[in-house]
Amino acid sequence: MVTPDIFSAEDLLSKPDLFAGFEPPVRLAVIGDPIAHSKSPAFQNAALCACGIPVAYTRLHVPPSEFAKVLRALPGAGFLGANVTIPHKASALAGVDVADAYARASGSVNTIVVSGEKLHGFNTDGPGISRAIREEFSRDLRDLRVVLVGAGGGAGRAIAVQCAMEKCARLVLVNRTFEKAQLLATELAPYFLSEQTSGAVDRGVAIPLEEEDFRHELENADILINATSLGMNRSDAPVVPASFLHSKLLVYDAVYTRGGSRLLDDAAAAGARGANGLGMLLHQGALAFEIWFNRPAPLEVMRQALLAH
Repeated sequence: MVTPDIFSAEDLLSKPDLFAGFEPPVRLAVIGDPIAHSKSPAFQNAALCACGIPVAYTRLHVPPSEFAKVLRALPGAGFLGANVTIPHKASALAGVDVADAYARASGSVNTIVVSGEKLHGFNTDGPGISRAIREEFSRDLRDLRVVLVGAGGGAGRAIAVQCAMEKCARLVLVNRTFEKAQLLATELAPYFLSEQTSGAVDRGVAIPLEEEDFRHELENADILINATSLGMNRSDAPVVPASFLHSKLLVYDAVYTRGGSRLLDDAAAAGARGANGLGMLLHQGALAFEIWFNRPAPLEVMRQALLAH
């Protein structure tokens, strides 16, 4: 029996034995709404094959109204775990039985491990982008002055928490709703308080989405990270005015689209080095694999499968 590209919530809820009938059996999935665009099955299945692990990874299309029921049905359907993507990451935190400290701090879960009837939640978004930035730019977050756009969203919050945990040189949070960014900056301030990193107020701040403040912070930043969905379509409004970008700035766009994004095109025109979100996707997926199987992920196999997809 050929394994479908996508399963529905109804498949899982009404036919839990279905997933054992494939060769190899389906034991992992990425859960989202929409989900057809996900590249995760391509590189996770390549990793499973390379490691001789006889299970398959698929897509589960689950609307928000069915998400809680689907989570609780995973053990009965024989799943080992799952990834969680838009719009379910915050709901996943509420739906698991246990969550690690980073997932709790980031307010979301993107990786689930099934242990008996219990669901254990993790978040690999922040560690994933940290590894991606190190790989793309040979720089560590802890050494960088970061301007993060989209700090109010799920991925943006996870990235902000990672920056704070690594005690980056400076963290500037920018969000369309200023109050969300301001609240997050307050929550993260304690991470910057230590003998080595004094001045938490100055080193972790939120600014309103106003041109003069934005321009000033980018002039003094090492890296701009876009955690919004802007740029997935060429008709989207710019993440940042092109004139604010400069040649000394690193630009990381968590958006990944074929043909590049408007932000990365503008960065290249300004002489700035840029990278898209494929690296973050790769590394957060590799970290998930390592959580599920307690072994190193075959990173280069996964990379080649991702680039070929």
